[in-house]
Amino acid sequence: MSQPASPHVSTFSSYILQSVAVVDRVGTRPRVTARAHRAGLVVSAIPVLFLAMDASMKLFGLAAASEATAQLGWPACLLFPLGVLQLLCLGLYLLPQTSVLGAVLWTGYLGGAVATHVRLGNPLFGHSLFPVYVGGLLWLGLWLRDVRVRQVLPLTTARS
Repeated sequence: MSQPASPHVSTFSSYILQSVAVVDRVGTRPRVTARAHRAGLVVSAIPVLFLAMDASMKLFGLAAASEATAQLGWPACLLFPLGVLQLLCLGLYLLPQTSVLGAVLWTGYLGGAVATHVRLGNPLFGHSLFPVYVGGLLWLGLWLRDVRVRQVLPLTTARS
């Protein structure tokens, strides 16, 4: 027969669950200011509009998307699946409940774009790091408007 765990014995997973429960309690969760939230929406709009346009071009198979994909060494048959993937990631990013998951998935996708540009020897600041700029704007916009992201990624440490 197993004995019940002592209230003083704690596992790592129970610690995490207790921490999440404390943060999620009504009235104890800090909020972002209205100004920071608006700034986050504006900052997020820049990469969202760019990524929506990029996904649309791929979905509709526009000539510019086909040419760019060919220059990067990818077959044109991947345009539609990549466009669908981009729209899925964008949808996750735009929903507040799944915005962090969307940002994580975009980070992976954009990391692949960086790798592709580096492999081809494209200019560092113009082409290779452009996906990093887009990802940085995605995360900055999310950080400005979501207190949970601020708690996980604080810019400063609390002083005692």
